[in-house]
Amino acid sequence: MSKIKFTKMHGAGNDYVYIDCHAQVVEQPEALARLMSDRHTGVGGDGLVLIMPSETCDLRMRIFNADGSEAEMCGNASRCIGKYAYEHKLTDKLHLTLETRSGVKHLWLHVNDRQQVSSVTVDMGAADVIRHPANGRPMIRQCIEAGDFQTCMTAVSMGNPHCVCFVPSLGSVDVQHVGPLLEHHSLFPNRTNVEFAELITDTEIRMRVWERGSGETLACGTGACATAVAAVLNGLCPPDADIRLHLPGGTLTVNWHQQENHVLMSGPAQEIFSGEMLITPAMINTRQSTPA
Repeated sequence: MSKIKFTKMHGAGNDYVYIDCHAQVVEQPEALARLMSDRHTGVGGDGLVLIMPSETCDLRMRIFNADGSEAEMCGNASRCIGKYAYEHKLTDKLHLTLETRSGVKHLWLHVNDRQQVSSVTVDMGAADVIRHPANGRPMIRQCIEAGDFQTCMTAVSMGNPHCVCFVPSLGSVDVQHVGPLLEHHSLFPNRTNVEFAELITDTEIRMRVWERGSGETLACGTGACATAVAAVLNGLCPPDADIRLHLPGGTLTVNWHQQENHVLMSGPAQEIFSGEMLITPAMINTRQSTPA
């Protein structure tokens, strides 16, 4: 039996279990993610995030979805890592570099007069339009079907894949039914995150997210970025504008500097609680199955 120290944090409601790997070694993170993310028998969260030393950056992030699959990037988790690192004395810098599976990300910490990180801006890097797996054409306003759901979607990569669907009303979409169908659609061989977006004004969007490997989440940073980029590509929002994305868990602000192709995202990060979880080999062994 061993004890794993963890901190529960969320960014706009997108909650993860964070483990500081400067102080402890994590083995079998895929199984541990399934175990600790369980909202009934574990800590509960959308996944597991490892905060690790890096040979090239200030910090390194590994992120595992609730089903144990490893993700390339998470904007909300990046902001939370910035807050954790500063408030837990891993750094005194206000500009951090973060190594991720989708490249190096830059974080700017906004600190209040109580020396607490109130918000974080992340340079999410470049946005790329995903191409059709059969004909190689950019998937902008690509027709797609999932059961009886039909729409045009725009596929954007923020280091991880996103299928952005603009709909007349979020209330008309059965996210729990359509989300998994689109996640596993044949257009996305490695599965995809799915965003359903309703335009409010030319700088405000209301959205819901079906996250690959986790199901519906209260927020998704890369999803908000992908949605803002898709809105500009579809002529719904102006380029180089601050676009406010309203998600069930809170609001994120995204600006796509189109000429340089850099996406900046700003939003909150919140620590909820810290604790220890007792882990036995039997508990890990029961979570070893490969995700679908």
